[in-house]
Amino acid sequence: MKTKALYLIAALGLVFGLNSCNLDVFPSDELNGDLLLQDAKGAEYIMDGCYALLKDEIDFLGYASGNTYIRHYFQLAEFPGDNTCLSSHTTDPLYEATAYMMTDGLKNVGTLWMIAYKAIYMCNTVIGALDENDPNNKQVLGEAYFMRGLLHLHLVTLYARPYSHGRDNLGVPLRTSTSSPETKRNSVGEVYDQIVLDLQKAGELMGKSRGNAGYPSHDAALGLLSRVYLYMEQYDKCIAIANEILGSNPADKIVSAAEYPDYFSHTKNSKETLFCIAVELTESTGQSSAGSMYLKDGIGWGEIYPSVPLQNLYDRYPTDIRATEIFVPQVQDASARYVYFPDPATPDDQSGRMNLKFALTKAGDDYQFTDGGTTYTVQKRTVNGEYTEYYVNYGGEECTARIMPKMLERNTHPVIYMNKFSYQDGDPMLCSPVMLRWAEVILNRAEAYARTGKDAEALADVNVIRTRANIPAEGLFSTGNMHGYANAADVVMDERRLELAFEGHRVFDVYRNKLDMDRRYPGAQPWKIVSYNDPHIVYPIPNNEWTVSGIQQNPGY
Repeated sequence: MKTKALYLIAALGLVFGLNSCNLDVFPSDELNGDLLLQDAKGAEYIMDGCYALLKDEIDFLGYASGNTYIRHYFQLAEFPGDNTCLSSHTTDPLYEATAYMMTDGLKNVGTLWMIAYKAIYMCNTVIGALDENDPNNKQVLGEAYFMRGLLHLHLVTLYARPYSHGRDNLGVPLRTSTSSPETKRNSVGEVYDQIVLDLQKAGELMGKSRGNAGYPSHDAALGLLSRVYLYMEQYDKCIAIANEILGSNPADKIVSAAEYPDYFSHTKNSKETLFCIAVELTESTGQSSAGSMYLKDGIGWGEIYPSVPLQNLYDRYPTDIRATEIFVPQVQDASARYVYFPDPATPDDQSGRMNLKFALTKAGDDYQFTDGGTTYTVQKRTVNGEYTEYYVNYGGEECTARIMPKMLERNTHPVIYMNKFSYQDGDPMLCSPVMLRWAEVILNRAEAYARTGKDAEALADVNVIRTRANIPAEGLFSTGNMHGYANAADVVMDERRLELAFEGHRVFDVYRNKLDMDRRYPGAQPWKIVSYNDPHIVYPIPNNEWTVSGIQQNPGY
């Protein structure tokens, strides 16, 4: 019989140090009904500890600062994608995630795994001890099922291949009780099937949340289930579950355009949020927060910026509040015009490409610049038959370019901060990061409609999101005006990218649809296209897990 390494890892350096819950006297494998589960109040106490575990800094293998579940989750889920530009190499292990250079000994890879299974154990403690026939227990039991489903979903999407790549691929170990005599990797299909059961049960048990959006609810369970069905390509089920909770007017579920600028700093109490990790002002981790890499405002590192392809997508409609209200460009001279494009002379694409920058002059309707006695004209091309993008023929390559004011730069990269993880309670490094919101549910349904040939319905859902984003009427979609897109599914994919940028969706959206990730844009991340078949689109099983339990490591590691 193999050692239960999932819980052995969880015990390393962590004896339930939850300041907000005072559970530090009980290691996880000693939690039981006799100690804390006399009634639903005791179970609520444990579930509160579960939520705290996801935001507290945890000491793991000698690391504590910045070692939080939410920081690691949003970095591991977002940085391998094509929405972000890393402005320089860094000693933080986020670099390895960004560069597809992960190893099984990285603290972010190991910490997230450890905390997830620690929290799952807590959920199983509640589930195993309470009688669901007692109406007093239903809400907290539903929370436990919801969190168990959510955490297994995080694990199977990070450490295993997408469901669409095959049900029989290696998944992650399932934990559905506190008694698990052997650790083994269940299949991807088995894990997803259990997630569905957990979220269905959570939806049956829960009503409204017992507090702010930091507590799950009936709608949160079914909203997350819509994502799971989408990932499983069970599109009719995704549509049905979304229909059940969205009602006849999905626009009522999301905040207005006027409210949107303040949404991400007020997620806990917003009607749009279905579930977030609720963080209090006293719990701010400052420089180590989830948003510190995106923003520098007296504090923070501010080293990661929106990628050029993402900026170009937003630029199609300059009124799009998802850029104008979220991005914070650091302009040095608004009156000057410069062209920025990636240096084709970069000798090593693994190291990424720096920007070249030149001052522009007007020549009729064109922009020109001079370099080494040669005058270059910035060329234009039309995308989707409607939108203008720029490029430069330089150094024997066609280089995608951006025309911008003269910007403050970091390692040649124009500094554009992003504030989706900032300014709660006035703290530039504080937020309660969203795990699930109504806008996503609308787009889940939109994609499911598009995949099943219901284009008009898909585009109607997309237009709900675009209208809120302050896109003018001429920028909305219909089956008679697709704005140059080949199909409704491509429309939805771009809209998901625009709406959910930096929230941990893009990587999963690309790879589950068997698309490659084009990362050929400026930044310290490698300049390459990552195939959806690349073994490194999933993270390695942590060294402390597979070396103890003997479970199989992911291919390529």
